[in-house]
Amino acid sequence: MLLQLLIQHPSAVIPIVRSTPLWVWGLLAGLLALGASQARDRTASLARVSLFPVAMTIFSAWGALAALGTSPHLKLLIATWLLTALITVGLVARGRSAARYDATTRRFALPGSLVPLLLITAIFLVKYVVGVDMAMAPQLVRNLAYVLCVAALYGTFCGVFMGRALRLWRLPTLRAG
Repeated sequence: MLLQLLIQHPSAVIPIVRSTPLWVWGLLAGLLALGASQARDRTASLARVSLFPVAMTIFSAWGALAALGTSPHLKLLIATWLLTALITVGLVARGRSAARYDATTRRFALPGSLVPLLLITAIFLVKYVVGVDMAMAPQLVRNLAYVLCVAALYGTFCGVFMGRALRLWRLPTLRAG
């Protein structure tokens, strides 16, 4: 709905942005800073590398349920979110991690990556667009195609974060350490 409106009436972006609560922009700034911090090489503990994907999974689930939790298609929403998350986890976890685990210091050496920043931005944008859509057309909660699309997007984001975490958790030296 929002995207269609902006394509047809680009001038609508100003009133929509002005109507957005200020805290949303603060949240965006914090999320962008978090994502940008992962663009540089760093070290982190197991707890730290585990916390981020778990937090993003919670943010993903919250985004889907907060927007569409009243949908008559709630069971399909949850099933779609879960299925796309699991499929994406499986696909992403198959890859190799460029990270290394040092059993002596019990820390991961993580190469910088823009992937977390891009994923965080995408989650935020989806949550923002869905929020505006729900404000403009609350009846979308009954639109099965819309509900499934949103659920699949959030499930995919979750799956990418968790798949990347699984690649770290299965590093051979971590299991041996």
